[in-house]
Amino acid sequence: MTTSRASAAQIHPGKGLGFLTLGMSLHNVLTRLKAHPQTYPAIDVAYSAGEPLHQPVILRLPSNGLRLRFDGPDQRLRLIEVLDFSKISLVYKNQEVVKGLKPQEQASSLQGPSFRHVYNRLFGPSYPGEYVPPASHTPYGTYVLSYPGVAFSFPLQDSAWSDQCDFVALMSSSAASPATSMAVFQGPSWPEARSSLFTKLPQYPRSPALVGKNRESVPEEVEEVKIYGAGKIELTRRGAPSFLITLSETTPQDLVAELGPPDAIYRKNDRRISIHGAAAGVTGRHMSPSPGRGTDVTDTDQSSSNSVTDDSDDEISPAAASDPSSLPTECFFNYFHHGFDAFISYPSTPGPAFPGSDLADPSPPTSTSHLTVTKLLVHGNVPGSYPFNRHRRSRWTIHLDSAGDDLTSETPYDEVSGRLKELWKGSYSNPAEEKALQRGMVLNRGWGDSPESSVEFLGGWEESTGGRQRAVSAGPDSGQGLGNTELFGFPGLLFEVLKNGAVSCLTVY
Repeated sequence: MTTSRASAAQIHPGKGLGFLTLGMSLHNVLTRLKAHPQTYPAIDVAYSAGEPLHQPVILRLPSNGLRLRFDGPDQRLRLIEVLDFSKISLVYKNQEVVKGLKPQEQASSLQGPSFRHVYNRLFGPSYPGEYVPPASHTPYGTYVLSYPGVAFSFPLQDSAWSDQCDFVALMSSSAASPATSMAVFQGPSWPEARSSLFTKLPQYPRSPALVGKNRESVPEEVEEVKIYGAGKIELTRRGAPSFLITLSETTPQDLVAELGPPDAIYRKNDRRISIHGAAAGVTGRHMSPSPGRGTDVTDTDQSSSNSVTDDSDDEISPAAASDPSSLPTECFFNYFHHGFDAFISYPSTPGPAFPGSDLADPSPPTSTSHLTVTKLLVHGNVPGSYPFNRHRRSRWTIHLDSAGDDLTSETPYDEVSGRLKELWKGSYSNPAEEKALQRGMVLNRGWGDSPESSVEFLGGWEESTGGRQRAVSAGPDSGQGLGNTELFGFPGLLFEVLKNGAVSCLTVY
């Protein structure tokens, strides 16, 4: 490979490779890679269609000889693998991993460095490695030489291996071939690290910008969104106190002060669905539309996705966040790097407290002209979903009671639905009311001139009391465009659910 040393990827054992840092979010990595299509012309994402939030997500860069593994629940980089040394130039402490070989070593190296080069010139002496016998009837097993945070795999003739041999002499002989792969991970050695590879808390944050940052210039990342009901939402952070959002009280100034300016501000102008507001004729406990909250205001789920389109009429400069008086009503603060959006509007009554909780139901707001946060859209960034990679994954927990038996962003929706149905079963006055509140609604994301990724409701979502409601979304490659997702509503909560049961987005209102 003719890449110069200046542009070679630096190996940082236990930390990363080049700009890739262990602990980075999948969203951050993909965004960086897509910004350089000439350098990374091919990007393959592999994931479990049935369990995308529990099984690792694998990102392959075939043109660069790399494979990146992320855990499923948090989508953070856990393992960096070099699978083809001929497609990437590597440097460790100014020493080239492959090019610095002697002529006789280059001739026999095929792709990777020899054991002698790694052991004598790059990383130095090491404890004996681990031998993995061949899985099939092949003459070569694999010898893994581990250092803290980095390991190399060398093919080794199975017939030559012995537990009693001098591993340095054996690996320096003709029985061993040059390395075929290299791994960068967090841990003292590969055998010790692999058992907790996807579960151990990463040492480094999701964004490399937070490594050694000036704490006054870069806001701390949000680790988890905790939902308590009655409009109370807590954002826990890595290195800063939690931030409590109270819907219809927290202001745009509060968000900017705690979370920094939004990545984008989006205003949705389409109001074609307001005609359906007259169809909402059922009333009951916590079911009537709140004062100042029209039916079209519920058209918020995923609307923030428009901020990445070319519809300049719907985009507002983020600088407007510093002057809330210049903000229009019903706009979104898009925090793509935090994994959620905040809907900014005039105060309205938040959803009720969860039955059995210690919180009281919120009171209707007093008349005011001040804008506040009235909804929070928490994005799951589920692989295979329509809005994948618009936001980084944000994990959430719904605290239903003081017993600690909570629902999480990884809980299958069937279980979430069952728990919430049981929780709200006393909210219906009769079966007819329950049936009326389960009318289907359409979520249209890509038809004709419909606003991309908008939610178009055929009824009043915010009149739901716990009846499971549904809608269908259209994805870009979905044929007829129906059946990708369903929407289910409970008081104060709106879930967008994929067919595999994963929650793609949770709206708290």
